[in-house]
Parts: sequence; structure tokens; C-alpha cells
Amino acid sequence: MPNTRIAVAVLCCSLTLCGWAQQTSTPTRQGRSDPSFQQPSIAPGVDYTVPTEAEIKADLDRILDYYVRSTSYEIIDTATGKPITDFTRPIKTAGPKPTMGEFGDWTYSNGVALAAMIQVTQAVGDKRFEDYTLKTFNFIFDHEAYFRAQAKEFGPQRTGYGRLMEMHELDDCGAIGAALVKAYAYKQDPKYRAAINQVATFISENMSRMPDGTLARTRPQLPYTIWLDDAYMSIPFLAQMGKLTGDRKYYDDAARQAIQMSALLFNPQNELYAHAWFENTKYPQRFYWGRSAGWGIMSLAELLSVLPEDHPDRAQILDLFQRAAQGLSATQSANGMWHQVLDKPDSYLESSATAMFTFAIARGVNRGWLTPAYAPIAQTGWQALKEHIHDNGQIDGICVGTTAAYDAVYYYNRPTSMEAPQGYGPTLMAGAEMITLLNNFDVERKLNTFHYHRKK
Repeated sequence: MPNTRIAVAVLCCSLTLCGWAQQTSTPTRQGRSDPSFQQPSIAPGVDYTVPTEAEIKADLDRILDYYVRSTSYEIIDTATGKPITDFTRPIKTAGPKPTMGEFGDWTYSNGVALAAMIQVTQAVGDKRFEDYTLKTFNFIFDHEAYFRAQAKEFGPQRTGYGRLMEMHELDDCGAIGAALVKAYAYKQDPKYRAAINQVATFISENMSRMPDGTLARTRPQLPYTIWLDDAYMSIPFLAQMGKLTGDRKYYDDAARQAIQMSALLFNPQNELYAHAWFENTKYPQRFYWGRSAGWGIMSLAELLSVLPEDHPDRAQILDLFQRAAQGLSATQSANGMWHQVLDKPDSYLESSATAMFTFAIARGVNRGWLTPAYAPIAQTGWQALKEHIHDNGQIDGICVGTTAAYDAVYYYNRPTSMEAPQGYGPTLMAGAEMITLLNNFDVERKLNTFHYHRKK
């Protein structure tokens, strides 16, 4: 059932154009504003108020409950649906019991959620979130030997953690690898470390790169295509490896990726990140897809969170982060969300990008990379995003998986789905960082707006 608070969404497509997209209704309730304001901002569906920690935590609890009840910790024969009890001899069709999402699977989007669960525990002290992450990783690695035997006999199977068995792209390992490094701090399991080393070897030695060392794909265009998504599929893991091992080469590679990808994808005129760059195109098209920009600024935030203060590239990366935050502040919509295509206000309002920007900007304020003047941007982003969290923990308005495309029509018309997993981890991250923001700052109501002052 949808959230009784009525989800706020303005979609560019009619039902005839985007009938396959899961749309939400235009807001009908009155907006809410701080009661002390003399001329309150009360646009329909807009909450121009400061959330409480309890309110945010209740939304995060809903998402956790959705994950807990949706995750199956059972291995079955996917051809028959029968549970497997004999793990001495692999069968080709063995795999975790399917769910409607990627719960418990080795995927990048699940990795973002697993890392986010740890962040929530760090922010609020509720170990249930961290426990979910550890339980999920334990299940994967308790059955790793069985699925490696399956892969040896039949080849890597998608239902048998195929992306872990054989890595081809950064999507297969980077984001979930970063989550595993974070989990390893809580449980130093040799199986965890072996998988971490496998990811490190793939990214550092086996993933395709341009001659200058920039991580790149050989699709959809040859010889190289740079996807902004890959910033988050590599930079946080490399940064975490630097923290784990103390080896500066990982920090150096993470910083190199941030700088060199930005040189190709960041537009200094509008301070927005484009989704992709094609080496075979003299003047590559620039489409400012919201979620890709989210991957970009989140990767910078994750890197700055652990990069040593004395690293020679830190100042340049901090400048990139600050400029990206400025670009995003100029494209926030009237209700606090961001658009599917950032510079196209006739494109629909999208949840995963809003969550990503809310997290990154809130972290920037918390860590002192941005001034407190940016805090209300994160606040209004969260207040808009929360309207898309349903009572059952599902989130609407999330764009489905999206490739590097060549035309605006494609990006405008990508469907949304509550089963698209890419928005859940970022929403947990945004909520956790907002709670940290509220704990770090006092909020003064003055001149009909909000002034954040760091607590002494």
C-alpha cells in the first residue's frame, strides 16, 4: 500500500507515453512550513520544515524491514524450486532462492545497500542494520566454495554468484567490494579478505584502462567509453583499500580516477557531470543524467572521507566536490527533488539521484568541505525524498537500470520502479547523514529560512 503521506512526484510523461513507468500522484495535501515563519512557504506537497531524528529513523527502519523480509537465506535448485541440502556435489541450476530484487546477491546496487546499513549503525547505534550486512555476507561466503565448484564444472552461473566467480566489469565488484572492506572492519573473516584481494587484483590489474590509466569500458563504443557510474564502482573501493592496507598506491589510483574521469565528464560551465564520454566522438554528446551525477559526487565524498589530509591531490579533489555541489544546488527543483535529466526541468523528478545528492551535500557540510549554507539544500532534499518512502519500506520514483545512451529521448523515457534496487542504498545513506547533520548542528529559524550553526 502506498504511504498515506501521498508520494510527491511530477512526471514529464503521460500514461500513454510512459505507461510502463511506475508513476506517483500529483500532491493534493497542503504543504507544511515551520510554524514560526511569518510568511510560510506552503506550496502543495512541500515540507519546508526541519525533520527530527526520530522521523528519519522511522523511515530507515521501514527500509530495513523491507530488506529483512525480502531476503532469502536458502539455496535451492532454481529449476525445481526444491531446497538443496547436499553441498558435496554441485548442480548447474543451484542458486540462492530468487526474490523480486537483488537481495542477498553479489551486485553493485546490493553493495551500496550493504555499505549503507553499516553507515546507519554508525550514525544511530542500531546494530540491526550492521547485522543485516554481516548476515548477508556470511551467507554468500558460507556457500562460496560450493559455487566455485559449480563454476569450475559448469562455468560461472548467474544464479551462483556469477559476478563473484568471474569478474568482467567494475559493476561486478567495485561497490560491493567497498562494502566488504567496511564489513571486514567488524568481522575479520579470511574469506572476506580473500574476496577483497580478488577485487583489488581485478581493478588494479585486469580491468580495461585507457593508456593514461583511466578505468574505461570497451562498450558501447570502441575503443573506450568512460561511464560516470564507474567512478563509484572503483573509487570508493580503491580508497577503502588505501585505508585497509596503508598502501598509498590505492589512494593514488583513486585520486587519479577522480581527476581524470572528471576531466572528461565534468562540465566547468554548468558545473554538472555528464553520463558518458566516447573516445571515438570528437564532440561527445553530454546528457546530465541524475543518477550518474549522483555516482560521481558520491565517489568524491567517499574518497575525501578517507584520503589523507596530506595527499597531493586532495585540494584538487575537494575543489571538484565543491564545484559539483554548487552545480547541483542550482538545479534542485521547487519541491526539493532533482530531475531525471538535471538541466531539463520538464523531465521527471527522480528518487535515487535525490538521495545521492542529499547524502553527498549533507556529508560535505558535516565534514567541513561545504559551508553550513548548503545544509538547507540537503534538508529540503530529504524532506522531498521521504515522501517517496512507502509504509512497507519500498521507495517509488527510482529510475531503472540505464545504459550510456546517445539521445535525450532515451533518458527522458526511462521507466521508474519500486523494484529498482539502485535507490535504496543511497536513501539509507542520505538518512544516516541527515541524522548526523542534525546531531552536529543547531538550527536557527530566521527570516523565514534555516541557519545551521555547528554545535560547540
